[in-house]
Amino acid sequence: MLIEAKSLAEIENLRHGFFTRDGGVSDGIYASLNCGLGSSDVTDKVMENRRRVEACLGSVDHLVTPYQCHSADVVVTDGPWRREDLPRADGIVTNTPGLAIGVSTADCVPVLFAEPAAGIVGAAHAGWRGALAGVLEATISSMQGLGAARCAITAAIGPAISQTAYEVGEEFERNFINENAQNERFFTREAPSSRAHFDLTGYVASRLENAAIGKVEDLKTCTYREENRLFSYRRATHRAESDYGRQISAILVPRCSN
Repeated sequence: MLIEAKSLAEIENLRHGFFTRDGGVSDGIYASLNCGLGSSDVTDKVMENRRRVEACLGSVDHLVTPYQCHSADVVVTDGPWRREDLPRADGIVTNTPGLAIGVSTADCVPVLFAEPAAGIVGAAHAGWRGALAGVLEATISSMQGLGAARCAITAAIGPAISQTAYEVGEEFERNFINENAQNERFFTREAPSSRAHFDLTGYVASRLENAAIGKVEDLKTCTYREENRLFSYRRATHRAESDYGRQISAILVPRCSN
């Protein structure tokens, strides 16, 4: 039902999970743990799937996710929002014990952050637009704003589309090379005349490493290839399916033992 990052699992009392598509109640193209509020799945089934995520994490007051819009915007929260008032953001940070925060993905990169000494966690949805715009650095800065020490932050990169499955066009490639010529290393071609393939998780890892945080882990798990475990927007598009499910990645601040 979930995949854990070794670097986060080693932190005492911290609970997190990169949840797969297994263990839910949805069916058809959404089978089975679809947690995407923006999908066309039956709302009651999505909410039950999210309740199962909460139960798996344990000791959760609420599970909150923002309205994702491929931005560099980050929100700091200390409690839940009404569904109709979800903030538009792609990063979320909290220091409230018992509050689980998360992001949903289906090829984009989910990144979970923790600074255990300060009791601060974060989650970021890093599609190519958000990553290029700085959502990762903005999430780290928001954690620092709550008192996190940058050098003590651990970040884990969850399941996302791999380079071999991520074919892109020339304009896409120019966006990155115009931002920094060194970004050319994240593009490969089978032949000079063929379309490029982009290493999105490698790009995300590079930006995290350049941010000088304490530790970066990449699970190196491909959403496109692992059909039985993970949803993939691009796979659904290639099959001309009408919609696609979203997996959720979530983390919460541990409660004080006393």
